[in-house]
Amino acid sequence: MSTEPSKQPSSSPAKVNVVKLYLRGCVSNGIGLAILFSLSYYLGLQRYVLIAGGIQLLVFVIHGLPYRSEKFYDLSGSFTHLSVVASSLIIDVRKRSPRQVFAALAAVVWMSRLGTFLYARILRDGRDVRFDALKPVWLSFMGAWTIQAVWVSLVELPVVLLNDRDDNLELGIVDLIAMGLWILGFLLEAAADSQKMAFRDKAENKGRWIRTGLWRYSRHPNYFGEILMWGSLSFLSSSSTGFAASTQEEAVMHFAWLSPLFTAFLLLLVTGVPMVEKAGLKKWGSEPEYVHYMKNTSCLLPWFPAPEMKED
Repeated sequence: MSTEPSKQPSSSPAKVNVVKLYLRGCVSNGIGLAILFSLSYYLGLQRYVLIAGGIQLLVFVIHGLPYRSEKFYDLSGSFTHLSVVASSLIIDVRKRSPRQVFAALAAVVWMSRLGTFLYARILRDGRDVRFDALKPVWLSFMGAWTIQAVWVSLVELPVVLLNDRDDNLELGIVDLIAMGLWILGFLLEAAADSQKMAFRDKAENKGRWIRTGLWRYSRHPNYFGEILMWGSLSFLSSSSTGFAASTQEEAVMHFAWLSPLFTAFLLLLVTGVPMVEKAGLKKWGSEPEYVHYMKNTSCLLPWFPAPEMKED
């Protein structure tokens, strides 16, 4: 049988996909660079934006692009977080308040745990399938690294804003509550990730969804912990002004809330819940137990578990 008829249809979609990927790359890089410029120009965070963007571009050029590999994507993200936090502490010599030290240490602890977890996951799985559609075109693949620079710059806003100025306001009870909530969020996320990994490592659970431990009370307890952590650090940033915004310096501190808002946007509307639940629906959408779990279990906030299914 002649192979000619099959060649013609296959080449056309490839060209269309390439065009779409170039357009996607233009959009992702364009939006990413616009956000980085805004943070740099309007909030005066040039040094941190340059560090975040520079590291991501360097890793992309040295390893990501030549090898068409995302192996060091998560690890480079963790290193970028560490570099941004460290620079906020050491570039300017000043006396650090307990509020500033806690925010910096919290970011390092969070980054170390998450980075290790994600790197171990990609070593185990071999690759991250989310990147497969981006790799054929360098510009669309580069967009992922640009967005990661945006992610680091936005997420670390509470830390860099706090440490980029003198903090002379004494620690209060609201600060201690915020610190406690950060610890709670960290423990929730760490426990949820650990439970899910342990679940997947058992052969009998292959191809099944987790609904035990924290996952019995929330469909995404790890996401709740993540948002809670950055919301708590943003609270510390606003608390450092006494929750005032009468001056430009005080007003800038409240932009820290872009961190949990951006995190919630990504997890709830873009890469987190929509992608995970779409994949779950495709795998188990025809199973009554899965449908029951999805309908009766809280999406984010840990709450009462789904009641037992009633048998017909």
